[in-house]
Amino acid sequence: MNMTEQPYAPLAPRDAALMDTMLRNEADPAYSRRARRLMQYLDLQDGDTVLDCGCGYGFYTQMIDKLRDLRVVGFDEAFDRLLVGQEHANRATFVRGDGQGMPFADNSFDKILLSEVLEHIPDQQAALHELRRILKPGGILAISVPHANYPLWWDPASWIWTRLGGKPFTHTKFGSIWENHVRLYEPAELVRQVRMADFEVECCEEATHYAIPMTPYVVYGIGKPLIESGILPESWMKSADRMRGDQNQGSKLNPLNIARGIINYVDQLNESPETLDKRSFVNVFVKARKPLS
Repeated sequence: MNMTEQPYAPLAPRDAALMDTMLRNEADPAYSRRARRLMQYLDLQDGDTVLDCGCGYGFYTQMIDKLRDLRVVGFDEAFDRLLVGQEHANRATFVRGDGQGMPFADNSFDKILLSEVLEHIPDQQAALHELRRILKPGGILAISVPHANYPLWWDPASWIWTRLGGKPFTHTKFGSIWENHVRLYEPAELVRQVRMADFEVECCEEATHYAIPMTPYVVYGIGKPLIESGILPESWMKSADRMRGDQNQGSKLNPLNIARGIINYVDQLNESPETLDKRSFVNVFVKARKPLS
């Protein structure tokens, strides 16, 4: 689903190069793709005030901080994650709180990023209306959520189980697409929810059809806990930790770089024109704007 012709510009060469460096350790190509698209949606400018809502460990906060000379705020309910974010984005401000009662004045932000957050929130309309309140008139809201019609190979256990009538695996910690999620989204439903909150939707896209089988199991079920445990040697962390892509020298002899090379080779299939005709995808993206009046 692509509602409009691209209402966003290609990344500038400098921005693309910086993002390539920051994403050098990324093993999830769907994450890399949405990072690039969401930065295009935000159209960051020097002097902007930007909110990374549900920032987690602050990777996007760090990226926004490095791309432009602006004010960026990382907002999350988990204090330990905010502490990690502060280590990597020194110019950013990090605030802890609840997304349905945010400690910001009306019309505070030029741009808001909401990546892989809305699916966790029981009252999605309350959250979207709160974001509308703190976004300036004419401001941009960039959203990504998991797709309800995801490919079989992305999460085969959930795909098969739910089609047999089973309840989604929401608390397994093995990397299910349903992990801690209240819902997944069809594109039309995401657009409907955003419009109900009185935003103007400028673009809706679906992304990532092809992938190495069981990517989330490996990346989020195995890799993420290993990195967070702190048991990996420092030499491995430089090429494994998402937050430290700039420390990876890109050696072709590094086994983690070799594995990512294979993953990225398969991912290139997603750039082929026929991918637009597929029906199953990993993500849905929306670019929306708060009306001027």
